[in-house]
Amino acid sequence: MTTRRLPSVEHESSSPLADRIEALKALFPEATSEDGIDFDALADLLGKSEDRNEKYNFSWWGKQEAMRSLSQPSQASLKPAPEESVNWNDTGNLFIEGENLEVLKLLHNSYAGRVKMIYIDPPYNTGNDYVYSDNYSDPLDQYLRETGQVDENGNYQTSRPEKNGRKHSKWLTMMYPRLALARQLLRDDGVIFVSIDDNEVHHLRMLMNMVFGEENFVAEFTVIRAEGGGLAKQVVKGHDYLLAFAKNIVIFEPLKKPKDVRGKKVWRDGEEYWIEDDWLRREFGKYGTCYYEEVEEIKGIQKKIEIDRGVKSGKYVLIEKSPNKTVVGRYRLLREDGSKFHSVLKHLNSNGKNEVSFILGNEVFPFPKPVSLAKELALGVTFFSRYNSEAQPNPTQPNPTQEHLFGGDIVLDFFAGSATTAHAVLAQNREDGGNRRFIMVQLPEPMDHPEYANIAEVGKERIRRVIKRMREEETRPDEDLGFRVFKLDKSPRRQWQDLPPDTSAEAYQRQLELFIAEPLVEGWAVADVIADVAVKEAGFGLSYRIEQIALSEQTIYKVIDDKREQHFYICLDNNISFEMVRQLGLALDDLFIFRDSAVDDSTAANLALTCRVKSL
Repeated sequence: MTTRRLPSVEHESSSPLADRIEALKALFPEATSEDGIDFDALADLLGKSEDRNEKYNFSWWGKQEAMRSLSQPSQASLKPAPEESVNWNDTGNLFIEGENLEVLKLLHNSYAGRVKMIYIDPPYNTGNDYVYSDNYSDPLDQYLRETGQVDENGNYQTSRPEKNGRKHSKWLTMMYPRLALARQLLRDDGVIFVSIDDNEVHHLRMLMNMVFGEENFVAEFTVIRAEGGGLAKQVVKGHDYLLAFAKNIVIFEPLKKPKDVRGKKVWRDGEEYWIEDDWLRREFGKYGTCYYEEVEEIKGIQKKIEIDRGVKSGKYVLIEKSPNKTVVGRYRLLREDGSKFHSVLKHLNSNGKNEVSFILGNEVFPFPKPVSLAKELALGVTFFSRYNSEAQPNPTQPNPTQEHLFGGDIVLDFFAGSATTAHAVLAQNREDGGNRRFIMVQLPEPMDHPEYANIAEVGKERIRRVIKRMREEETRPDEDLGFRVFKLDKSPRRQWQDLPPDTSAEAYQRQLELFIAEPLVEGWAVADVIADVAVKEAGFGLSYRIEQIALSEQTIYKVIDDKREQHFYICLDNNISFEMVRQLGLALDDLFIFRDSAVDDSTAANLALTCRVKSL
């Protein structure tokens, strides 16, 4: 067996808690000890040492267990499912089927600080069973077992109603780690909305004060969900609540709906420009356009200088790029105070039920939220236009077809249900020309229905049918009418098995040899391995793309994240020739990943002198 020491690819998701500890160390180096954080020293630095014994604290049974769960990275993987997707190669939308706590951990490395809006409608705690029964010792196995992916003879397990006065505690324990991860995924100017009823609105408010900070509270909306009367023991309930918290209230833009839009476009065709605005349309009837050489004559020399400087400095954002034409523009959004949200919203649940029935042909999902609610939230906190978004495209980007994947505020829903939020994002983009993107996460909770085995299947089919209907109408060339499906599963890479303390040295040696000789589990697929490495090692978003490089003796894949403008190379062949790989012309900062057993010591040494290398 070789004695070389090659750095290995990450086998687990990044640790959200570890990232926060490192940030704390950077802020308070005096409170750092060899064991991590010296909390007594930190309290002294914060002037809080005298308050250690008496302080206001929101607590519940299971709180410490929920907090500890954040420090446990996920060893699971997100398996691509192109066959269940729509327009896989050219979409920035995602549907992830899996237990949402594990999924959020896997998304952390790729999407931390990138999500503009989160809307969730978690299971209400009415005393009945709900599915999210976290097993923190081995959450992936628990999830696979409960969804029938591990023990085909076992029955699906749901959590049981709490006993001994712990009705609220178990629900809070379920919600805490998910909200903590959600906060880390939000942009600094992002916001989260949580639908809830009166059973837990009080406790949820305290929990979100703890996670997001009481100072970041935005609003508690009353949402009218039903009309008319009915039979009730005391009160007919016709409303729910919607809590809104900002990541940072200081920079979060107040909740306003776009009231009106006026703007200008600057077009560039080769070396010629022309501009568009309402004044030109009125005065010259040229549909708002004129050639670059006419700018000085029509608008004056200062306008020409402004356009030149704007294009050069990047003041104008990219609108469209093709081999023969580049279009850039500058937009401003006019808002008025009269268009702010009101604390009482009216979105009837009956509308949501009718929408699902209309799309899927029958009643398949109980109590779906109406599309109008998610649309109103998205309209109020995400910028309407694809031209001013979370990440602007690079004008020099070599792959124009991927440009729209960069832009657009990201909307996340990790209790997706029937995918109302995805429907709302697609509908709102259609109305205002936007390019928002959605990420849906839904547990494949079994359901008793002749057509749909689980709730995730309902959500995926709903999105497919909404897209189909939209395609039958007139569409924009750059409208994103697609979504990628990923499924939570065990990693295709072999995981180190914890052995009992009395394990012999020979047994450890056998496991180590197996790890090196065959790092991939039986039945692995190339796409699954690439996805696992892209998420855990590279931190790529799930809109990554793959280019296959076929050499005469090797098959090498170039994996690209256009948003990050980063890539890596990976080869899963059993044997790798350095002479063959050298044809790629790798640079010193290129990352090349391969199976450790595929190279001898000489090849490994030569590759390490050529580029950065890591082994599976």
